Amino acid sequence: MTAPLTPPPPPHDQSPHQAWQGSPPAGADGGVYEQDGPGMKTEVREAAVITAAMTLGGLLLGLLWWWLAPHVPLVGDQVDKAWVVYLKDTEGEQAAGVDGTFTLLALGFGLVSALAVFLLRRRGGAPLAVALGVGGLLGSVLAWRLGVWLGPTQDVIAHAKAVGKGVMFSAPLKLGAKGALLAWPVSALLVHLGLTALFGPRDPDPFEHVEQAGPYGTPPA
Repeated sequence: MTAPLTPPPPPHDQSPHQAWQGSPPAGADGGVYEQDGPGMKTEVREAAVITAAMTLGGLLLGLLWWWLAPHVPLVGDQVDKAWVVYLKDTEGEQAAGVDGTFTLLALGFGLVSALAVFLLRRRGGAPLAVALGVGGLLGSVLAWRLGVWLGPTQDVIAHAKAVGKGVMFSAPLKLGAKGALLAWPVSALLVHLGLTALFGPRDPDPFEHVEQAGPYGTPPA
């Protein structure tokens, strides 16, 4: 009499729970996928460098604003031994042009800085967003103060006395609409977000390399 045939036992290293689990996704070197991105410490260092670079870029923005902004003409007059200063052209739009020049330049700086950051590092992340926002704001403030410092003196009465009665001179360079300081950081954030969404790397599908296992750890038929 022959012994009854029995199916071979499952491998000792495969448990019923493990039978339905696929292998973890492997990277290019055969290892398990690690955390995406360069790591938080590296991102923070990169963000600090970007913030410093954008802040220093405010020097260039301030120089361009001082050079390109229109001049607001003033005229001084002496009335009863007291000096008064008034606008030479009361219907002129030079004052609005000063704010507009700063805003347009800041928008351009935001576009360039966002493009440069994206080309250097094609990933997003909270540290980069903070760097673009803080760096753009600090650069705008530095540009504003530099332009005011380079422009005509803030003491318009002394300036009027120096040039003489009825002689036209330029008003101090000032930013009437302080909201223009947000043009650089806001534009940088929006442009970088758009570039990352359109051309940035996509997160890998965690189930792309996972296969359902059969009863004994073999792929299903």
